[in-house]
Amino acid sequence: MELKVIPWAGQTPPTEAELRDTLVNQELKVYQWSNRPEEVYAGHTHGYHKIVCVVEGSIKFDCPTHHKVFNLMPGDRLELPAGVRHSAVVGPQGVTCLEAHVY
Repeated sequence: MELKVIPWAGQTPPTEAELRDTLVNQELKVYQWSNRPEEVYAGHTHGYHKIVCVVEGSIKFDCPTHHKVFNLMPGDRLELPAGVRHSAVVGPQGVTCLEAHVY
């Protein structure tokens, strides 16, 4: 898996069902999570590949070892390889995301 964002290309924001269907059709187990505005995730890594799709709100991911910052909005998909150090800050309206892990 390559570190990248796939921006939402639709004219209107997707529904949660549309995003969930896309992930499930890729045979991924999906779960939802939400955070309040301005919450912060300190720098960390995961031992699995992670896919995050924003349903509502926004979140900014910082991947300092790759010199990349991603500002995700509804419909955007982040593909985060295992072992990539990252931190995140939730936007001013909070955020709801769908997430799947690839082992």
